[in-house]
Amino acid sequence: MSAGSPAVRPRVVLVGPMGAGKTTVADLLGARWGVGVRDTDRDVEAAEQRAISDIFVDDGEQHFRDLEAAAVAAALAEHPGVLALGGGAVLREDTRALLAGHVVVFLRVGLADAASRVGLGVARPMLMGNVRGRMKQLLEERTPVYEAVATHVVDTDARTPDQVADAIEELLP
Repeated sequence: MSAGSPAVRPRVVLVGPMGAGKTTVADLLGARWGVGVRDTDRDVEAAEQRAISDIFVDDGEQHFRDLEAAAVAAALAEHPGVLALGGGAVLREDTRALLAGHVVVFLRVGLADAASRVGLGVARPMLMGNVRGRMKQLLEERTPVYEAVATHVVDTDARTPDQVADAIEELLP
């Protein structure tokens, strides 16, 4: 190991919007590979002992993003298994910089599939108001960022989580 390289690196980091299947696919890959799975949204909720939606309401999006950035940095430094990031984690420049050199798979999903997976009545803080319209806006805004950090892109539309996991396994050594 060269000086300055991290002692631990995730085997793969999954990024993408809500409804892409990051957590589900991460769990499948972890089971297949016999490695741990970490989800930064779960990490934030566990550390704060409250739901992300409550953090948004009580403390605002900026506070949540600060917690999220810290959770991502810790997971990238500590976790050797499969890592799933929250949908907005890649919006921070410092997080994008930390992802450089990692194997990052963008799970791309279209609006129709994302909406059917997330549901239109689900309490997601980023979907307040016109849920479908907001999802469309987030996909349009964030897709170029996901593509920029990704080393691989896997389409999830019309695929089962197992098929998505198969596609990732085919891409990775």
